[in-house]
Amino acid sequence: MTGISSGWRAAVTERVVLVGFMCSGKSTVGRLLADSLGWEFIDFDDAIERAQDQKIADIFREQGEAAFRAMERKLTEELESRRQVVLAPGGGWVTQVDLTHRLQANGLTVWLRVQPHTVYERHRQQEGVERPLLDVENPLEAIESILATRIALYGQADALVDTDGRQPQDLAAEIAEMVDRERS
Repeated sequence: MTGISSGWRAAVTERVVLVGFMCSGKSTVGRLLADSLGWEFIDFDDAIERAQDQKIADIFREQGEAAFRAMERKLTEELESRRQVVLAPGGGWVTQVDLTHRLQANGLTVWLRVQPHTVYERHRQQEGVERPLLDVENPLEAIESILATRIALYGQADALVDTDGRQPQDLAAEIAEMVDRERS
């Protein structure tokens, strides 16, 4: 299933927010989408790592998830007035429901939906990438459990794009078409 929900408003899209579980392709698709639109791209994890001079996994280990979520909140507030930008927050960003509402005005929120087994395989193939929430005995079980708690939150996005078996450039082109249709 792909497309825009019937509740999406026809305001001028000045921002695209990509939401979805870890390994859904937010960073990769976001960069490609920003390039095609001629907009800026901001990956929340990268921005937080630069600001903290620390890897996300180390932040989780040393300061805890609550501290990381506070950093996401602060970054969201800083980016609230940005226009012509594609944003890729972390997978758990949607759990702070008020944050998604802050970026909805003049924005299009797109859920990059990915299946648990795809997350597991992509995670296994990413060398050197630490994902603290998957640093457990049974990562696939953790993926299924965490995803189950977030699925309704991801489902509040304006549009849904399935990512399994698709190339990032095709996903970016599909989202760019959504933005272009709205602008014309």
